[in-house]
Amino acid sequence: VRQHRDIHVVMGNEACDLDSTVSALALAYFLAQTSPAPKAAFVPVLNIPRADFALRTETTFLLRDRGIPAASLIFRDEIDLGGLHHAGLLSLTLVDHHVLPGADAALEEAVVEVVDHRPLERDRGPPCQVTVEPVGSCATLVTERILQGPPGVLDRTTAALLHGTILLDCINLSPAAGKVTPRDVACVSLLEERFPELPARDAVFGALQAAKFDVTGLTTEQMLRKDLKVLSSDEVVVAISGIFEDLETFLLRPGLLQDLEAFCQGRGYTGLVAMTVSFNERHEPTRKLAVYSQQEPLRGTLCRALEEATTPSLLLQPLPSPWACVAAYAQGNAVAARKKVLPILRAAL
Repeated sequence: VRQHRDIHVVMGNEACDLDSTVSALALAYFLAQTSPAPKAAFVPVLNIPRADFALRTETTFLLRDRGIPAASLIFRDEIDLGGLHHAGLLSLTLVDHHVLPGADAALEEAVVEVVDHRPLERDRGPPCQVTVEPVGSCATLVTERILQGPPGVLDRTTAALLHGTILLDCINLSPAAGKVTPRDVACVSLLEERFPELPARDAVFGALQAAKFDVTGLTTEQMLRKDLKVLSSDEVVVAISGIFEDLETFLLRPGLLQDLEAFCQGRGYTGLVAMTVSFNERHEPTRKLAVYSQQEPLRGTLCRALEEATTPSLLLQPLPSPWACVAAYAQGNAVAARKKVLPILRAAL
């Protein structure tokens, strides 16, 4: 701000999973390399506090594996986006999301570009450039963009980050998991063609999947924060946590109810939806979910919305729950990941 230098921030969503992180790093790097005589500094920002980074186990694993030190990353609590915007110096590119949360609404007018793979929830007029395509991984769209750019920009490190991210996001390109598209497959093949020394797909996916599902030693609060999205209406705020453990095991964690209550009270959430996923050796997912709220009307509203949803239908089957304020379900439609469930909950709120 003191030097009046323009800052172009590339930032993923607030769950800050591997896809958001790598999409931000790779696209910011590409823009910095290819912008004509850049006035601006291009800065990838990881949209979580630095203290939460250790919970993103698959991301810390891949960046460490590729020799990128955590000290070289910039986190949300280390840059004053509001101050930069207020000074008229901020341009913002959103990757892996296209709607800023309510707390960031003031930054909307700084958004110059969106690259996302979710269905568009709101239109953005020019001059904002919008790329929204239904692929399995946002990193696929970033890879396409880089491959269409000047030759020689894509280096081995960036290629390895994009390659690993697409494989993890698309469950090793397995059709059974319901995430992969032909464009994801094409990008992985192109990256392997350019960089034949990239490690084998199975090895990359296996290592990243093991790192992602490693919840050893995490407290309940850390598990809930590890992969967290938040929805809000005028009256209520609801957390949606991706949990990498079987639902029955999770519900039997010692002190779970007190932990849920403390987590929600401490952060101002009126309710919480925990979505668990596990995979068999054929990469087929098993999904379950639990709805927690001390307020019965809200719990009832969320449960009804999920039970009666038709786009898509989740095919929920009630499961026994040890707690009156927690409703538990097996999800028959195993390909409906959180991306598909969020709009259902948003509409219910």
